[in-house]
Amino acid sequence: MLRVAIVLSLLGALSACKRAELDQAKWKAAGAEAVLPFKKSLKGALVAGLEGGPVAAISVCRVQAPKLAEQESTGGVRVGRTSGKLRNPSNAAKPWMQATLDLYQMDPDRREPAVVAIDENTVGYLEPIFMQPLCVTCHGATLAPDLQAKLSELYPNDQAVGYAAGDFRGVFWAELPRN
Repeated sequence: MLRVAIVLSLLGALSACKRAELDQAKWKAAGAEAVLPFKKSLKGALVAGLEGGPVAAISVCRVQAPKLAEQESTGGVRVGRTSGKLRNPSNAAKPWMQATLDLYQMDPDRREPAVVAIDENTVGYLEPIFMQPLCVTCHGATLAPDLQAKLSELYPNDQAVGYAAGDFRGVFWAELPRN
């Protein structure tokens, strides 16, 4: 009798776990939709900032990017970006992001966005960022001396260098309410 009760309890728990599983396609679509305006506005700001040269473009990432993330975080949705090799410590990964970020770093060919159940009210979305040729200007192995000097002044613990085009750089993320 005790065995039957244990088996029934386990089946009930398994059933509850199945209900708690995320609809991957639904949340990936919602996450992609949530980060798209941030990605577009950030890219536009970076391209415009680079017109004034790489040193001038630093202010885009330093000042404008956090404002753009805040501006695009609406309706209970939060968006941003993070990396395992940070330039700005305020972009550090949240605990719910770390395991997936580690997976992307260990397998840089992994290109599929991921979703994570943060809690019963929130789903996390992570979309990998790969270096584009223009990104190497500020994040490459070799930087212009004036750019390197300014980065060292503003970010003495900068880790966001040494990349080549195509390298995994980090993730765009979104926190999505389940309701």
